[in-house]
Amino acid sequence: MSKMDKKKFLRFWHYIRHIHPWYFLAITIIAGAINLFALRHNNLQMVTLREAVYAADKAGDQATIEASLYNLRVYVYNHMNTSLTSGTNSVHPPIQLQYTYERAQAAQQALLGQNNAGLYHEAQQACTTQQAGTGAEAIACIESYVSAHGVQLANIPDGMYKFDFVSAKWSPDLAGWSLIVTILSLITFILTASYRWWAKRNL
Repeated sequence: MSKMDKKKFLRFWHYIRHIHPWYFLAITIIAGAINLFALRHNNLQMVTLREAVYAADKAGDQATIEASLYNLRVYVYNHMNTSLTSGTNSVHPPIQLQYTYERAQAAQQALLGQNNAGLYHEAQQACTTQQAGTGAEAIACIESYVSAHGVQLANIPDGMYKFDFVSAKWSPDLAGWSLIVTILSLITFILTASYRWWAKRNL
């Protein structure tokens, strides 16, 4: 190293020697802890909104269902760590409006019952004898029976009642900004620590 280069490094060292790398490590740890807390909060809020969708689906209020779905979609799209498949829900798509779908099918069967009262009554009796149960199993049994007797129900696509929303990769909230601070402070710690180690041995 030439004398000119050494003078430049000495001048630079004079300015940064009071900035200890451990300061940046402390910032990294604090920001990292905040980031973990914020990510967990985002996920818990998503779970709350998801449960609101399920509750609305079960209650059957269409306006509430649409509002809860909208709130969930907006939140997931705009926040990190809000994947709908987190937790115990492992089905795909993760949001399935089972009760709304069953009500749509039941309404169709009610219309069938009005137009084909005798056949619908026979289907109910047959499915009761077969112990088809209630809900989706009973609906499937009745559909199968009437179809076998020449009456076709209009197909209701179940995809209309299934939803999945993609979580944001990065979001301008506490989780996002604390992640940036964590990364930058860690990089600064590595650079300053490396420079101090080099300067002590070469200057």
